[in-house]
Amino acid sequence: MTGAADCSLGAALRALRTDLDLPGAFPPEVLAEAEQAARAPDLPAHLDATGIPFLTIDPPASTDLDQAMHLERRRDGRGYRVLYAIADVAAFLRPGGALDAEAHRRVTTLYFPDDRVPLHPTVLSEGAASLLPGETRPAALWRIDLDGDGVAVATDVRRALVRSRAKLDYAGVQRQIDTGTAEEPLALLRDIGRLRAEQERARGGISLDVPEQEIIEHDGSYGLAYRATLPAEAWNAQISLLTGMAAARLMADAGTGILRTLPLAPDGAVARLRRSAHALRIDWPHHVPYAEVIRSLDPGRSNHAAFLQECTTLLRGAGYTVFEGGDLPDPAVHAAVADLYTHCTAPLRRLVDRYASELCLAATAGKEAPEWVREALPALPKEMAEGTRRAGTVERACVDLVEAALLEGREGELFDAYVVDVQDRDPAVGTIHLRDPAVVGRIEGGTAPLPLGERLRVRLTRAGPAARTVLFAPA
Repeated sequence: MTGAADCSLGAALRALRTDLDLPGAFPPEVLAEAEQAARAPDLPAHLDATGIPFLTIDPPASTDLDQAMHLERRRDGRGYRVLYAIADVAAFLRPGGALDAEAHRRVTTLYFPDDRVPLHPTVLSEGAASLLPGETRPAALWRIDLDGDGVAVATDVRRALVRSRAKLDYAGVQRQIDTGTAEEPLALLRDIGRLRAEQERARGGISLDVPEQEIIEHDGSYGLAYRATLPAEAWNAQISLLTGMAAARLMADAGTGILRTLPLAPDGAVARLRRSAHALRIDWPHHVPYAEVIRSLDPGRSNHAAFLQECTTLLRGAGYTVFEGGDLPDPAVHAAVADLYTHCTAPLRRLVDRYASELCLAATAGKEAPEWVREALPALPKEMAEGTRRAGTVERACVDLVEAALLEGREGELFDAYVVDVQDRDPAVGTIHLRDPAVVGRIEGGTAPLPLGERLRVRLTRAGPAARTVLFAPA
């Protein structure tokens, strides 16, 4: 991307923040409260677990570290123990205070190519509350025992002081495990991750391995790439998923909680997916659940990648559901997880996780949830829905802007692409993936139906940060 394009992109990103009416700088009273909390967090009855050699696994540039883990074999030789420390944000936020109110206004951390809009002031989210290596931090410490097949057989969570020993990234973890140089606590990530993936398969859950479109920064410029998920990321995600399922079970047993729910896909959506599979020449026998079909796919093949993209339509409609008084909501299950599930592992970046953590700590202790938690529960689903929608809008708008800036001045050029989606009501309109550069765009203007999953020569008809999007037409 040229210097001029970088300048126009920077201006467009600043305009985007304004147009979306996003939170700006933290108010002075919020910053003052955060500074005070960073100096003197509330640490009642925290277990000293600083002797456990925790480690974190995150993208290299991340400093808002929510989770640290230590994996080991159970002493009875009958399975594994997962020790998972989650940042204890409640140790720093006074219920009803300025920090708390601002967190409810922001709901989630928002990420831009050149910056972020954090949920909490960075003195906390990237400082005193973050599980940075070599620092003693308050945490909700989960202990989840698994049998030899990876099934959870015992769960406990309590407040603790922890100290991470190392900040690792996914590529480095993958390299250590592949070369056999990882010490056992890290090497067990593969063993436990694979066992949990088998448990996911057994209960009918799905994890979509869709190549992600990623904004990359190099020497002050931005570009795009398709990033395939490393196995280490999937194994790490299984640990987080395990904890979310354990948390949901604790809340269900206690009779009060907030779940992440997703209804089963309606028959019409599955029927549409079957038509897409047929168009993409993907074998889907009638007796085989779509979860099994998904696991058989290779995202490196264009027709398989297109079908995986189509499968994301079955995961729409997720939300947050509160329950009290012992009766679980309907639906209670997250259809993709195929079990009860909640968000509890990212409290530095997502509002609801702080509340889920408090509910689980209370349930484990056999106590009623704090009053400030119970009072906030009814409003959380709506707050999280709005915050999640805003985060999705920001993510897509940022990618659109980088695409538009990357292709600025190239209108009329021809590109190789493949068709990943076709509209039902107008099959001449759809979505394409360019092979190079890594752009996903809308295509329209043709007269013939688009060939779903097929290669197609396309012409760029619109680009540039001012347009904030790209548009193609069949060549």
